[in-house]
Amino acid sequence: MKKTQESDVFRDSIATIDSAGKREWIYPKKPKGSFYNKRKWVAFFLMFALCASPFISIDGRQLFLFNVIDRKFHFFGFPFWAQDFHLLVMMMLIGVVFVVLFTVAYGRIFCGWICPQTIFLEMVFRPLEYWIEGDRGAQIRLNKQAWNREKIAKKSLKWFLYFLISFGISNVFLAYLIGSKPLKNYILHPSEHISTLLYLLCFTFVFYFVFAWFREQVCIIACPYGRLQGVLLDKRSVVVAYDYKRGEKTAGRAKFKKNEPRSESGKGDCIDCYQCKLVCPTGIDIRNGTQLECVNCTACIDVCDQMMEAVNLPKGLIRYASEDEISKGTPFRFTARLKFYSVVLGVLIGVMGVLVFLRNDVEATFLRIPGQLYQLKENNIIQNAYAFKLVNKSNQDLENIQLRLLSHQGTIYSVTHQSISIAASEIQDGTIFVELPRKEWKGKKLKIKIGLYNGDELVETASTLFLGPRTYR
Repeated sequence: MKKTQESDVFRDSIATIDSAGKREWIYPKKPKGSFYNKRKWVAFFLMFALCASPFISIDGRQLFLFNVIDRKFHFFGFPFWAQDFHLLVMMMLIGVVFVVLFTVAYGRIFCGWICPQTIFLEMVFRPLEYWIEGDRGAQIRLNKQAWNREKIAKKSLKWFLYFLISFGISNVFLAYLIGSKPLKNYILHPSEHISTLLYLLCFTFVFYFVFAWFREQVCIIACPYGRLQGVLLDKRSVVVAYDYKRGEKTAGRAKFKKNEPRSESGKGDCIDCYQCKLVCPTGIDIRNGTQLECVNCTACIDVCDQMMEAVNLPKGLIRYASEDEISKGTPFRFTARLKFYSVVLGVLIGVMGVLVFLRNDVEATFLRIPGQLYQLKENNIIQNAYAFKLVNKSNQDLENIQLRLLSHQGTIYSVTHQSISIAASEIQDGTIFVELPRKEWKGKKLKIKIGLYNGDELVETASTLFLGPRTYR
């Protein structure tokens, strides 16, 4: 971008670190405007969806569940298991390509509008801070003054409310991990689940630390997505941008003077009011161009439009635009790069759809019991013992599962199960014995195929190894 009146010192360090390397606390002005109002509606909808989803059930299954301990997952009420790990990998790839596509097209728009970190910080914690401590100037004065009754009361109230909200967020996330029903039991009987309460408090302090102190540092330092945008963005990406050609023209920017005809002075429309910097939650000056710290929150657009209206100048000095649009007047186009990412995304979604369509409702695993050899029985019968695990991925109970040997003449029986019942979205395990006549034995190892029948319907087949004597006698 064109050089501004200021030097490039801003590129030597981030806005949240001072020259001595210490934390520079950011006091952003309270934002307001049309974009901020739109962001509030989006944020409230997403927060409602986030908090309500663990407590919504479809056919008795939680809408979203990520139970890593039991390796049980639900997406829109559809059950997935550890055996569906390949589907999880596909979903992650789709998510990555989706984010890459939208970053190339629209920059870091995800951070400003959808990211939970930004939503909770800018729509919950900062508004609470504005309500208790006041706007930017009042907060600065409060932090500079001695610890008197007013400061202690306001800080204590703020920190206490921050802790309560952090505790609530921790409970919501725990509902995603263990399920809403176990969570309700933990809440009603906390003395019986002390260890879970301790873990919950640990997560609460993590959230409290992030939103009360670490704040924008998450976006600037911790989040890898901020680094990715530097690689993915180009001059055709639509980002929150300052129109330097209009803002500075030939004579640069200067303070606004009512009686000065700006068209004759050669000065740009930027009146150097610094409001865009004061309202920025990461402390940057958007007039320096696209920067790592910018999360596309649109606060600078709103405040700049308000200042332009106040001095009777056209709005849009800061707006969503690409570098090529500002410098050359080139409108946004669907480039070959975007087309390539779109094709890749479409292919991945198609593959994902095929894998889900071909996914079996029942999955069976048969493993020989460790440490046990084959048994030679009367009438030239060879017997092997197996541990089985059956996963019912369907939405219906399977009440009459029969195991039959498909590949050889032999028998399968279980000491504990005559027939097997598996509830919907549940796992059943046990032990079976497979017996083959000696005449079926052809070598040291034999692959056998077992069929699972729900009544007379074959629902799944599984293979395993059958062991016997080395030679036929």
